[in-house]
Amino acid sequence: MKVIRFFNIAFIICVTCMMFSCNKTSIPRPYGYYRVDLPEHAYRIIDTLNLPYRFDLPKNVRLIYRKTDGETYWIDLYYPKLNATIYCSYKPVRGNLIELLEDTRKIVYKHSVRADAISEKVFEHPEKRVHGILYDLKGNTASSVQFILTDSTRNFFRGALYFDNVPNKDSIAPMSNYIREDVIRMMESFEWKR
Repeated sequence: MKVIRFFNIAFIICVTCMMFSCNKTSIPRPYGYYRVDLPEHAYRIIDTLNLPYRFDLPKNVRLIYRKTDGETYWIDLYYPKLNATIYCSYKPVRGNLIELLEDTRKIVYKHSVRADAISEKVFEHPEKRVHGILYDLKGNTASSVQFILTDSTRNFFRGALYFDNVPNKDSIAPMSNYIREDVIRMMESFEWKR
């Protein structure tokens, strides 16, 4: 009899707890992203004999020479901890500056399908013969930062930042902003060697 009475009391307690525990409505939580500890910005000068340009290179970047279709001065700036690369290409200007600028504009604005906004910032360093444009692409674009540098007569340099993962503006925003600072430093320190 005591056993049956114990089970009856336990059953009543369980049913009562279940009735009162279900009154709360669940609150959806936003997606979380991994925390990435970004290192302090530190730079070294890249000045190799076989490149026609030099600039301040972030210390946490691995420089990779890339020979594509006979192009000898193309490099990749790889961020191993951020899974990102700035693909850099160099072209000599041979009366085709307008064509090179237009090609860059077309490449940047191909991202307008996914971009919320594309802004352009002009860089001018006449004493170094360096003129450029920094493109900021907002939204879930494959590339969030692109830029060009030229002396308008002999040299043309282009760079584009890509992450090796599916674009998600919320998850890569801190890393993209971090690398954007490196790009600005690179543009400000850029010099032609010819």
